[in-house]
Amino acid sequence: MQDAGTAQTTLRVVAKDVVAEGVVTLVLKAADGARLPDWTPGSHIDLVLPGGLTRQYSLCGDRWNAYEYRVGVLRETDGRGGSAYVHDELRQGDTVGVSRPRNNFPLVPAKNYLFIAGGIGITPLLPMVHQAELLGADWKLVYGGRTKDSMAFLDELAGYGERVHIVPEDEQGRPDLQAALGEVHVGLRVYCCGPPGLLDAVENACAPWPAPTLWTERFSAPEQGAPVRGEPFDIVLARRGATVTVTKDMTVIDAMRAVGVDLLSSCMEGVCGTCETTVLDGVVDHRDALLTAEDRAAGDRMFPCVSRSCTDRLVLDL
Repeated sequence: MQDAGTAQTTLRVVAKDVVAEGVVTLVLKAADGARLPDWTPGSHIDLVLPGGLTRQYSLCGDRWNAYEYRVGVLRETDGRGGSAYVHDELRQGDTVGVSRPRNNFPLVPAKNYLFIAGGIGITPLLPMVHQAELLGADWKLVYGGRTKDSMAFLDELAGYGERVHIVPEDEQGRPDLQAALGEVHVGLRVYCCGPPGLLDAVENACAPWPAPTLWTERFSAPEQGAPVRGEPFDIVLARRGATVTVTKDMTVIDAMRAVGVDLLSSCMEGVCGTCETTVLDGVVDHRDALLTAEDRAAGDRMFPCVSRSCTDRLVLDL
């Protein structure tokens, strides 16, 4: 899993545009014009920026254009420097490292969709809306933001007419989720991306609905309780024939880096999937915001930026 998801290439920034207050888009192409790896709605890529910064961004362009990727980047005032670099330093003509697309937020087949976006959370939903329209599905998008000026891609969404409900908070307040959801019915698929408050509200609103109804993508991890295990545990690196001990004050990634295993990572919060690693043996204390209950029960993968061990050791396919 790790090798397929994190293989990198170098792409050139062929366009950089301001599309809303605090939001820019980047269009990326191969310098030689080569075809880029295919992707599906909900996919994201990692941008590897100068200085080693790696940041995750949803693909929001035309998935049928095999020669371009487009991402939208919100300036994060309290971020770790990645979005500031993109906004202030990255220029048309510059090159960046780019991972192969990965999809932790796939669009499942359905006849009815409700898409709910908050702010920059519109980016993974744009290709989903386009796909639902192509398939002739019954769909609706509710898109909230602070102000219209802060809401990207309104011009693109205008072509969908009344299926799209734009809700700027300074004019209309927050979206009425209960009205958007309507009565409980089997078959509706709800996709939501945005800030934690919106995601929590949508999860609460969908709680009475039958599973699986709701799919979410988070930009930050929800609060976690204490780890299951407070004692140190061992990580066995099966391919390298090495063992490293993880103490309570370090992550699994930190421990591996201390012995020279530099696993590619991005968010360090268990939300992007960059560091996904195959587990060969042991019981994982899953602390990410990506895996479903079924995935966790299978126990065959983990995100070592945040997850830990319930057992004395974990054997990883590294």
